[in-house]
Amino acid sequence: MSKNLKFVSGDEAVALGVRLARPHVISAYPITPQTIVVERLADFVEDGSLKAEFMHVESEHSAMAAAMGVSAVGARAFTATSSQGLLHMAECVHYASGARFPIVMMNANRSIAVPWSIYGDQRDSLGLLDSGWIQVYVEDAQEALDMIIQAYKIAEHPEVSTPFMVNLDGFVLTHTYEPIELPDQKVVDDFLPMYQTANKMSFEEPKSLCFSTSPADNQEFKYMQHKAMERSIHIIHEVEAEFEQAFGRSYHGLTESYRCEDAEAVLMTLGSVTGTVRTVVDELRSEGHKVGLCKIRYMRPFPKKEVSELGKMVSKVGVLEKNVSFGYEGTVFTNVNSVFSSLDTNVKSKNYVGGLGGRDITKDDIRAIFMDLLNNESFTERVEFIGMGCDTNE
Repeated sequence: MSKNLKFVSGDEAVALGVRLARPHVISAYPITPQTIVVERLADFVEDGSLKAEFMHVESEHSAMAAAMGVSAVGARAFTATSSQGLLHMAECVHYASGARFPIVMMNANRSIAVPWSIYGDQRDSLGLLDSGWIQVYVEDAQEALDMIIQAYKIAEHPEVSTPFMVNLDGFVLTHTYEPIELPDQKVVDDFLPMYQTANKMSFEEPKSLCFSTSPADNQEFKYMQHKAMERSIHIIHEVEAEFEQAFGRSYHGLTESYRCEDAEAVLMTLGSVTGTVRTVVDELRSEGHKVGLCKIRYMRPFPKKEVSELGKMVSKVGVLEKNVSFGYEGTVFTNVNSVFSSLDTNVKSKNYVGGLGGRDITKDDIRAIFMDLLNNESFTERVEFIGMGCDTNE
């Protein structure tokens, strides 16, 4: 396959991936730092390079409602949002997963008010972790494009039939330009056939969609939804293997480990900060420190098998996240420790919260985290906020 290289932002990479996936309808409402995605898709529809209907709706709630309508008639839907927009969608986000509509949505991770900030942390999507959507967090623009294509194949698989959220760190990734390889349309078409489903309105096979149930059978529907999410794990691996065969790139499934085999301390990450951590790992390795990195790609379905294997291999694990559940700890840390609690090992873990409101997480911050992990046999503080630079006394 000949390489078609482009120099684009993360937002533009998403739009190019969507064009390659050939959705029937794009329901769009602008919000920083997502707006460039739907602007580029509007350009593609206007110039004829994407044969789709472009719906400029009046709110994020309407954008998701429209996407559900599209999916309900058996068509392929795409939308995108960020931050307060995602929260405005929340009612419909749950509705879409319960109805088993395989909508693909890009979310530009951005802080939640108040205080207002247009810059990125991950509290928006992690706040909807229990909404029944598959959630992937990408590291760079190439992964963003590739995951849009994979997302449709995974979400639309009949064993899954579950909506899919592709998360990009706001500004750090959405607005940063980097080179990507743009796949050939024919190769994508061969990999991702047009959407076919029985879960749709049909005159030939009429059925009820989005119905009510009584307490006698509601739980069974939720159980079926839960099992579909669990089944998506092997579909994710199958699709990734097919993707690697067709496109020559692999993202290692639900997690990606780096230099963990003999590590004494490993730092777990989510999203674009992974690249910075990888650089620090290499620097510390050159100085003789046995450290490693575990990148969590999927928060739902959660990679419990991979996290369990890490906990059996490493004695100290830090979880670095741009999120906090106020009054307790970070949500990623909670999920990781849920796995560790079932292991017959003595793995020690600590939560490092940083990057809230878009604050930089520097190489020095990461180096300090690794030194904290390496130099302490026990942690008096379970949660540490890194990079604090102002007086927080009330």
